[in-house]
Amino acid sequence: MTATRSGTTGGSPLLADLLPWSAAPLRLGRSWVLAPDRASLTARWDRLVQAGGTEREALFGPSRARTPHSAVAALPGGTTGTGRFTRESGRCPPPRRVLHGPFDEQWLIPDHRLIDAARPELWRVADEHQLFALEQGYVPQGEGPALLVTGLLPDGRSAGGGPGRIRPLYRRPGAAEPNVAPGLLALLSLRYGHEVGAEELLAWAVAAAVPSPEGPAVPLTADPDVWASGVALGRRMTEIQLRGARGGERPRLPGGRRPYVRAAIPARPEEIAYEPEDEALLLGTGRISPVPHGAWEFTVSGVRVLDAWFERRTAPAEPGTLEAIRPAAWPQEWTSELLELITVLALLAELRPLQKELHGGPEIGREELRAAGILPVPAAARRPASVLDHHEEGPDGQFALI
Repeated sequence: MTATRSGTTGGSPLLADLLPWSAAPLRLGRSWVLAPDRASLTARWDRLVQAGGTEREALFGPSRARTPHSAVAALPGGTTGTGRFTRESGRCPPPRRVLHGPFDEQWLIPDHRLIDAARPELWRVADEHQLFALEQGYVPQGEGPALLVTGLLPDGRSAGGGPGRIRPLYRRPGAAEPNVAPGLLALLSLRYGHEVGAEELLAWAVAAAVPSPEGPAVPLTADPDVWASGVALGRRMTEIQLRGARGGERPRLPGGRRPYVRAAIPARPEEIAYEPEDEALLLGTGRISPVPHGAWEFTVSGVRVLDAWFERRTAPAEPGTLEAIRPAAWPQEWTSELLELITVLALLAELRPLQKELHGGPEIGREELRAAGILPVPAAARRPASVLDHHEEGPDGQFALI
């Protein structure tokens, strides 16, 4: 179901009304700083720092925002140098696990000198308590969820269509100060007869959000029983997407339905395909089954997730570039990650019919939120909080004060 402000669900608030502070997606500026494996990143770094002069500049990939001569502050919480990269000769900083687009967990070199727009405000609040709501790009008639969630630092890349926004659940580290429209949780608590917290609101949004050209819309049911069902569903969907993070269980399909490698994946699989009659996923001569049809057909913004995941690991790179430094053969860890991804997609696909049951009843609409003084959201709530409680190193070792 697609929601607009003038359609049948036109009274539904947008996610931007509920979680007002957001950041744009990260803009890396150079693809070689991100990889599906850590070893490639350290090898790329070593190759770069061993080069000098014009070769280092060419390998770096200068942009208007970053060159090897740029003076840049350190990323919050990082330990990387802030001297100009042209003088860098040290070791690669430990790569950081990030979410690259929908469902694709990769590794990033967390060095501000290498990233055009890293969105430091997100790094300041990214800790073990944080959750990020990820708007997915709107594509007319495109299938797939409007909203995803992760505990990793996300780059916000959209599978298709325009990029969505990244909305942290908390405005400060340590799960302090929910990023929720002022007064909203109190109103929902009154309507549903129990205290509603930020994570309960997010769980509802994960289950109930629908795509809209203006960003995901989140119908707020007026029925406490429907709300309870949606929150339980959203919590399950969130647990699946977190993949065992924050003390949860790693996703698993029931016995007999778990995917296994039936034929070894070759060193360089060139294509991915699906045999629906045998529920088999083919990677070259490799074979994985059973793979439920729902996992194979799972799309985000109209893009099939498994196709995109495979392409990011097998698309050719220009010889001589840093991006061309990659595993010589398909790593075992990629197979393990693929099996888990299949499981995640299969479990989420099974829950889709339950999501549709949340819509159609009476709602707490935008007009009621306006009457309660919750909308419009105050401008201050749409800006990041001042969370700096220590010095951050600025360019060339100076201290940045915020």
